[in-house]
Amino acid sequence: MGTTVDAQNTDANQKVTVIFVLGGPGSGKGTQCANIVQHFGYTHLSAGDLLRAEVKAGSENGTMIQKMIKEGKIVPSEVTVQLLQRAMEESGNDKFLIDGFPRNDENRAAFESITGMDPEFILFFECPEEEMERRLLGRNQGREDDNIETIRKRFRVYLESTLPVINYYASKGKVRKIDAAKPIEAVFEDVKSVFSSMKDQVAA
Repeated sequence: MGTTVDAQNTDANQKVTVIFVLGGPGSGKGTQCANIVQHFGYTHLSAGDLLRAEVKAGSENGTMIQKMIKEGKIVPSEVTVQLLQRAMEESGNDKFLIDGFPRNDENRAAFESITGMDPEFILFFECPEEEMERRLLGRNQGREDDNIETIRKRFRVYLESTLPVINYYASKGKVRKIDAAKPIEAVFEDVKSVFSSMKDQVAA
């Protein structure tokens, strides 16, 4: 079993479980997180959704975030970590899926230093770039960053920045790899196996 730690908003006896959910844009992370929430009682926190909500709120942070998202850049780690931490504290839960974060080593280090938490494991949705591109261009969510030029820029950022994070956790034996090119139902069967295995370890 991985490390779980006390969170600031819980009493001394309550432990918090954090699972990072990583995969390229269009790998199906959000869909699978919704299934995990329904079946296993986790709170799903999407770093991207939190950042977009901040943009919509029109804060000073939001204006800066909007510009960086348009340019395909990564938002400063402290901003994202603080949004995640606030959402965790407000949720009232002690089990979290953090989707699309950390996106680089700086994100990872900032999360560990600011929150004092280590992830239980990393759920990594592996999917070919051609399939992710097909999915992104085919969906209709009104996302400002779902055009071909920005999508390919996001792929480049992902490959350069996020894969080293996955390699870091793989060296610690904390990566659970999922073949995300399969149909949604088949992917979730694999996901359920990972979470059932974790429950068995806790029970033991």
